Amino acid sequence: MFGIHDLPLFILSGLLLNIMPGPDSLLIMTRSATQGWRAGVAAAFGIGTGTLVHIFAAALGLSAVLATSATAFTVVKLLGAAYILWMAVGLLRSRKAEGRAAAPVLPALPYRKIFAQGFLTNVLNPKVAVFFLAFVPQFIDADAPNKALAFIILGCIFNFNGMLWCSALALTTAKASERIKLNPTVSLWLNRVTGGLFVWLGVKLALSKQH
Repeated sequence: MFGIHDLPLFILSGLLLNIMPGPDSLLIMTRSATQGWRAGVAAAFGIGTGTLVHIFAAALGLSAVLATSATAFTVVKLLGAAYILWMAVGLLRSRKAEGRAAAPVLPALPYRKIFAQGFLTNVLNPKVAVFFLAFVPQFIDADAPNKALAFIILGCIFNFNGMLWCSALALTTAKASERIKLNPTVSLWLNRVTGGLFVWLGVKLALSKQH
């Protein structure tokens, strides 16, 4: 249907790719652990919205520019890396609040700002655009009557499955955080380790090549 083939394989591959850790997962887990599952879900919805931008851009051929233009790829890549590093600074600067039993202070954000964090983290990553151009067409017939429509359908299936995974990650992280009361010093260093991972991801994105 719609020129799509091997749909079960596409769904399975997409789920496995969504489970792989990255800046999106780290953002969801950090916000869920510090502000609860609703904050994690807000980040997940932002990530899903960013993914939709990539899906429709790729379907319309706009993402091909990122795949062929070194300048465009570099500009978007550096913007994305800068934003990830900016979030890393916030995590690395977290401090333990006053009092022996106090938890480390990671500034609480309104859900709309967490949504924006998720959106920008995803939409400013050119690797996502290149991924869709490389992965999705493998499941579309060469003689499909409407390749753009088939691309959008597959992209939305991928995004829906990704949202399910991200929401489950937010819920499980928040529940684990409620049940496991970590020593404030340990929690503080977990925030800093996460910040360090964001630094690594930001630098990795900044140094990534187009192909």
